[in-house]
Amino acid sequence: MSGALKVIVRNGFRGLVGLTTMATLPLRARDRKIAVYYGGARGGDLGGTLVKVRLLQSRFPEHRIGYSLLYMLSNAIYLPAAVIEQVRAAGVPLVLNQNGVFYPGWYPDGWQRENARMATVHSAADHVFYQSEFCRFCAEKFLGRRSGLSEILFNGVDTDHFVPANNEPKPGPFTFLATGKFGASTAYRLSSSIAGLAAARAGGLDVRLTIAGPIEPAVEVKARVLTEALGLNEFVAFLGPYTGAQAPAIYQAADAYLMTKHNDPCPNAVLEALACGLPILYSASGGVPEQVGPDAGFGLPVPFTFETDVAPEPNAIAAGMVHVIRQRDTMATAARARAVERFDLSLWFARHETIFRSLVEKVA
Repeated sequence: MSGALKVIVRNGFRGLVGLTTMATLPLRARDRKIAVYYGGARGGDLGGTLVKVRLLQSRFPEHRIGYSLLYMLSNAIYLPAAVIEQVRAAGVPLVLNQNGVFYPGWYPDGWQRENARMATVHSAADHVFYQSEFCRFCAEKFLGRRSGLSEILFNGVDTDHFVPANNEPKPGPFTFLATGKFGASTAYRLSSSIAGLAAARAGGLDVRLTIAGPIEPAVEVKARVLTEALGLNEFVAFLGPYTGAQAPAIYQAADAYLMTKHNDPCPNAVLEALACGLPILYSASGGVPEQVGPDAGFGLPVPFTFETDVAPEPNAIAAGMVHVIRQRDTMATAARARAVERFDLSLWFARHETIFRSLVEKVA
C-alpha cells in the first residue's frame, strides 16, 4: 500500500470512528460501572500498542455502546479533537496512555503536525499514564506541560507467560536476540546489531545473533546483504514473524537480549526479555535504562539528541557483549526479579482499575 493510500485509509477510518462515537455518546453509562471505550484502537499480537490494547481488553472489555470512560493511547489516536471535546463535555472521563512523541530524527516529515494532534489529547485528558520518566520529559518538551493528574506507569508483562528457560546449559555459542517490527526508520537496528556481532567475532568472541519479527522486504534484503558481506551467514538467524504464544520460546532460546534502538520510550520487548531472565545489552537512551535498572543489563553510550537516531558503535556493542557474557548469571537473576517485582501485569491492571474507578465515581 502506497503512502498516499495509507493516509486516505487512515483518515477514512478516523472519520468513521468519530461518527460512531458521536452516534453512541447519548447512550453512555451513568451507573458508576467501569465500561471502557478505546476510541478505535485495536488489540493484536505484535507491536507495543496492539499488545497493550489486547491486554487491557482482556481485563476491561470494550464497550462501544454504554461506555463510562474513554481510554486513548498516544500511538493510536483516531478521534478528532472536536469529538473528544464533545465526549468530555458529556461527562465521560478521558485517560491517556502516553508513550513516545514524534521528533525529527525518526519522523522528519510532519512531526510537528502529529505532535499537535497528540498535544490536544494530552492536554484534555483527566489522567495521563506516562510509560516512563523519559515519556514524561518528551511530552512536556514536544506537547507542552499539563495541569491535570498524571503518573509514571511502566507497561506490564505477564510473568506467568514469559518465564525463564530451565537451568540446563544451552548448547552452542552465546546467542543474542533482537526482536521487533523492522521498517525503514528502524533498519539501523539490524545493521548496527549485525556490525556489532562482526566486531565481537573479530575479537575472538564465539557469539551468534537471532533476529525475530516482521521485516520490510527491502530492509531484510539489505540486512542479509550486510550479513553475507561480513561473512556471518552461519552466525545470524532470521526467524521472521511470530505470535504471542510463540514469543516465550524465542526468548528462552537466547542467552541475552540486544536493543540498539535510539530513544525507545518503553518497549514491551525489553520487559518480556527481562521476565524470561535475559540480560539486556542496550542503547543507553530513551526509557530503556529505567526499565533495566543498574543490575539487569549493560548500557551502551549514545549521544542525547532528537535530531537523528544514533546506534551504538560496533566496537562498543562488542565490548558490551563481553561484559554481558561475563556477568550473565548475575544479570539473568536480576532481570527476572525486576520483572516480577516492578512490571508484573497484575500491578499494571490494579493501577488502571484504581484510576478508572476514581474517575467514573467522580462523575457519576
